[in-house]
Amino acid sequence: MKKYRVGIIGCTGMVGQRFALILSRHPWFEITAVAASARSAGKTYAEAVEGRWKLDEPLPACCADLPVFDAAADIDRIVDLVDFVFCAVDMKSDDTVELENMYALHECPVVSNNKAHRWTPDVPMIIPELNADHAQIIPFQRDRLGTRRGFVAVKPNCSIQGYVPALHALRDFGLRRAAVCTYQAISGAGKTFHEWPEMIDNVIPYIGGEEEKSEMEPLKIWGRIEDRVIVPASAPIITAQCIRVPVTNGHMAAVFATFDKKIPLNEIIERWKNYRGRAQELNLPSAPKQFIHYFEEEDRPQTRLDRDLEGGMAVSLGRLRPDALFDVKFVGLAHNTLRGAAGGAVETAELLCAEGYMD
Repeated sequence: MKKYRVGIIGCTGMVGQRFALILSRHPWFEITAVAASARSAGKTYAEAVEGRWKLDEPLPACCADLPVFDAAADIDRIVDLVDFVFCAVDMKSDDTVELENMYALHECPVVSNNKAHRWTPDVPMIIPELNADHAQIIPFQRDRLGTRRGFVAVKPNCSIQGYVPALHALRDFGLRRAAVCTYQAISGAGKTFHEWPEMIDNVIPYIGGEEEKSEMEPLKIWGRIEDRVIVPASAPIITAQCIRVPVTNGHMAAVFATFDKKIPLNEIIERWKNYRGRAQELNLPSAPKQFIHYFEEEDRPQTRLDRDLEGGMAVSLGRLRPDALFDVKFVGLAHNTLRGAAGGAVETAELLCAEGYMD
């Protein structure tokens, strides 16, 4: 695989910082541009994040001295330096849509961590192990935009990563309805305990917008391409509650599901353990060797023990058992800033490179 020059738009926030760490050691991608708001423009990356670095690992030396561009004003300069960009800006949705469209119109593909384009009908929202085929919508999006290379692709919300893969592996049994309660880490809000002491010894039973995303985004992932757009699936019915809990990283989900057909529990576990997607077929650099791990222990998965499994890119499941109201219930876990955010976006970019959409 050739080396691709990549940019990070929104480099100073927590997800942008995570992009920098992942990309600094990536075998296919080289960071050649970073950008943020006008406040940070003109500084080096190291200067822009001084006193604001949120991750345990230090800022990579390979990008510390890169100049920070203005994400909006310097588009012409940025697109000359990159083959495509990752976007993790903290802006209003309308402004994000406009910014990402501008990069696409400058013939620069965008792989976005943002929510703004997730419901644009011809923008693929991809988990590479589940719906890699949705990349086939990109030529139709290019036709709409009038571009040759430029397009926007997005990754879905971090809160769905710990349970949608588990349900996806069982969809052919007729997944009818599901209920989920997610217990979400503070890094999902871009925070650390130092910045958010109110979260210590506390639980907040509301995260703005998360429940709607948890209920609706799986339906687009399970949708189909028809008449040049992605038509969301009409089933299952999903209901969700999303709760902020005092952990650094890792979103856990308690899941309940009902199917048209009864499924033996041992068959469910075997399906999870043996599940492979397009990412594994292509042996993408960020793809976990085993996407879904099932723990037999009653007290697993645990956030601290299991969120970093396979570089934080695997999904951990456990506690599968019958339920009195639904057919089955189980617990899922995924690392929200790796599998759920920057890592998932990088894996999506790998998929798009491997399938020829970045050339």
